[in-house]
Amino acid sequence: MEKHTTHTNLNLKSLTRFLQILDGSFPSGVFVHSFGLEPHILKNEVFDIKSLKSYLQNLIIDQYFKQEFVYIKKVYKALEDKKINLIVKINKEYSAFLTYEYAKASKDIGENYFKQIKHLPVKYEVKEYFKKIEDKKILANEIIVLSCLAYDMNIHYKDFIVMWTKKNLINISASALKISKIKPTEIQQMLFDFDDILENIEFENIRNKITNFNPSFEEIIFSHKRLEPKMFTT
Repeated sequence: MEKHTTHTNLNLKSLTRFLQILDGSFPSGVFVHSFGLEPHILKNEVFDIKSLKSYLQNLIIDQYFKQEFVYIKKVYKALEDKKINLIVKINKEYSAFLTYEYAKASKDIGENYFKQIKHLPVKYEVKEYFKKIEDKKILANEIIVLSCLAYDMNIHYKDFIVMWTKKNLINISASALKISKIKPTEIQQMLFDFDDILENIEFENIRNKITNFNPSFEEIIFSHKRLEPKMFTT
């Protein structure tokens, strides 16, 4: 039997860690963020599986397309060009765009993930960026850390976007189980339906301009200023 090389073993370990991190049902020791579902449910904007699906679709269209997807593309491009300092700049910019609660969640989750994967990268540029995190020169934002690991594993940015988005949809749906009366079987089927939606993402329409204004989200959230999005420990 042919003996596996160290490089192969590292990639296999990266893959198994990556799959575990992307599993929204697996206990992570951090948080599942409800992303404002409470006020949407209180205002009867989300009340059944159809309205929940619409809510998640709007999240992709109004937020991810204009922010997270853009950052993923930028991180991949910076890594390809071996511009480590540019990734540092992108990371700081991403933190600045988020509200306090979201920025804290991104940092907490990112640091938790980083502890589990920091020794896995094999590519020089990813190792250099991870060293900056290790040396406390930059925060470990969740989406930047995972983008770097996916790049190191030679996962195309389009495939990573689909996997990262599905992970988030699963996590948000997990919080919906806690704060709504929607049946688990309905949510499971809805998440399967999203496979077709994600498969047809128009990647060519992902622009470089970044915005953080989600009109549907803002209208509901600001009508419930005292109602903070909850963070459920997993």
